[in-house]
Amino acid sequence: MSDIAILKEMIKKTATVPLQNDRNKKKVILKEPPPADYSVTIYGMPDDDQTIVIKADTFTAPKGIFADSKCECKRADFVIIADNDEARVIICIEMKSGKGGTEKEIIQQLKGAQCFVAYCREIGQSFWEHQDFLKDYVYRFVSVRNISISKRPTRSSGKTNTHDRPDRMLKVTSPKGLHFNRLL
Repeated sequence: MSDIAILKEMIKKTATVPLQNDRNKKKVILKEPPPADYSVTIYGMPDDDQTIVIKADTFTAPKGIFADSKCECKRADFVIIADNDEARVIICIEMKSGKGGTEKEIIQQLKGAQCFVAYCREIGQSFWEHQDFLKDYVYRFVSVRNISISKRPTRSSGKTNTHDRPDRMLKVTSPKGLHFNRLL
């Protein structure tokens, strides 16, 4: 059983975002519900059997256990896990409609999403008895801001570093639509 198949069995459908057809290719619309009420579309997604998109903030914050003194209960909005010919990747995405949220807060949310995936990894290894579950995947961290402003071209930070840690996230502003390969 593939890692993606295990995740699709493990995660409730209500906590995932379905892919949609877009001219013989796939896309996903990441939507924040009201009162935020904004969305970002990612084009060129891998096929359904190669990808799962999880609404990570659906998972109830574990404040009944953790003190949250380091904001360890925060999570990013979405996690995309893909395993195709191009990459085995876990992309944590935090979205903001405007300039809201400090960089420190966004880093905390991205770290929380990474911890959520680590929890899923442990469940897959223990309960599905799949010892290589989510092994050899690379992480990518993305912050998307100014979503409600649609007249500017999409821009990303000029940094050339790989966005493989929350503190080195790819910063995208005013997105009209993103392409999956750009997030890798």
